[in-house]
Amino acid sequence: MNGSGTIRTGIGGWIFEPWRGTFYPEGLSKTRELEYAGQHLQTIEINSTYYGTQKPATFAKWASQVPNGFIFSVKGNRFVTNRRVLAEAADSIQYFVKSGIVELGDRLGPVVWQFAPTKKFDADDFGAFLDLLPKKEAGIGLRHAVEVRNPSFIDPNFIALANKNGVAVVYAEHFEYPEIADVTADFVYARLQKGDDAIETAYPAEALDKWAERTKVWAQGGIPEDLPLADPGQHPEKRPRDVFVYFIHEGKVRAPQAAQALKERLTT
Repeated sequence: MNGSGTIRTGIGGWIFEPWRGTFYPEGLSKTRELEYAGQHLQTIEINSTYYGTQKPATFAKWASQVPNGFIFSVKGNRFVTNRRVLAEAADSIQYFVKSGIVELGDRLGPVVWQFAPTKKFDADDFGAFLDLLPKKEAGIGLRHAVEVRNPSFIDPNFIALANKNGVAVVYAEHFEYPEIADVTADFVYARLQKGDDAIETAYPAEALDKWAERTKVWAQGGIPEDLPLADPGQHPEKRPRDVFVYFIHEGKVRAPQAAQALKERLTT
């Protein structure tokens, strides 16, 4: 699309038993699942990094198994975000960033920092955390996104801090967590978590049609009018933005089909 950023649709992880025979062909070797996913999807959110560090060689291997243009987002380690004082996370952030994620090279997308539902917004502490996020590592630019899960973040001050640091606020469509669709970076990151395994594409056709419309608006630099904002008074610069959309959690069995169905709507 002219005047638009690149839209990528994908899933969380690539190792999931129920995908064998529903997404992955019967008989496909487990060692080739990432290769297959890379050929049929556009992006994957790596979740294993949330629970533990990976070796640099592992990141390099993953990068070699997907085609040009494919992007991995990487979930930041929980030892960074699951702490009482975020301003004290400098060493943990550096340890994670230097763990080898840059071995993904041009396949490296946003780093996603996910916070527990119990973590409340503290402007000073959260602002200090955002200030700690590095913009580069080993000459490679880093983009950051934060997924917050407590209603206290529905606050214009939170949006101002994210905007100041160029950090994206994850739009999380979820049954319980707050939905915050404010645009605060040069990209948009959405995690869609209301799928249904009983539906072949996880989301019904009309819902996917609507998401196709919204992602196009984001890519063209706008904000969808039907999504909730923490600061309706903020008007980000209208410019093309890359968009990452992941189908995760609920409806996980059919998440790959959802990502493919949304991609089809965006390319036709």
